[in-house]
Amino acid sequence: MKSSFILTAISLLATAVHGSVVELEPRATGGYIQNPSGTASFTSYSNCSSPACGKSATGFTAAMSELAFGAQSGLGPGDACGRCFQVTGDSDPSTPSFTGPFNSIVVKVTNLCPASSNEQWCGQTTSQTTNSFGMSVQCDTGTDHAFFPSGHGALTGTYQEVSCSQWSGTDGPILRDGGCLVGESADIWPAVGCDNKGEPSPCLCHERLLFMYTVGTAPA
Repeated sequence: MKSSFILTAISLLATAVHGSVVELEPRATGGYIQNPSGTASFTSYSNCSSPACGKSATGFTAAMSELAFGAQSGLGPGDACGRCFQVTGDSDPSTPSFTGPFNSIVVKVTNLCPASSNEQWCGQTTSQTTNSFGMSVQCDTGTDHAFFPSGHGALTGTYQEVSCSQWSGTDGPILRDGGCLVGESADIWPAVGCDNKGEPSPCLCHERLLFMYTVGTAPA
């Protein structure tokens, strides 16, 4: 089946569990913050031919915000590369009266949403770990009905790292030297997969953890 791709971004927020905030997990390399679960916002963008992880994939794929991705633009794959996440919408911030139905899908991270050019959604930093919507992860998912209800192209909800055995897509070829998706076989965070590169961008005007992914038609 030919896949139709919609590149998406996810902004993830540390979840509150029974009234207490989940402790953020600083990574060993560079001070990135990578939690296996949290809250998220979801929007969309399109057209990515050169994913930051350096390896392509078909099916539901994602681009994650820099603070969670684990590398600035141009530094190569971050530790998020190849990891799989179940993302679930539960509200539309622009239409609070909308109660669903909402959808849940599993995506694999193949790309980065850089903080420097996406401050509103992806500009989270170690000093301010949420974006302008109060979420630590932003997921841009476009208008694909596998995730978005008709007429609702911006949502908030949750994410949970899961085994990639739950992902229905297929890995593609390595696109350049250093391409990495080994997070798909790594243990759940804080276990290390592709590892992080460098340090997060310095403080920006809008800060929030962004997780971007491509939503397409899952293989039959």
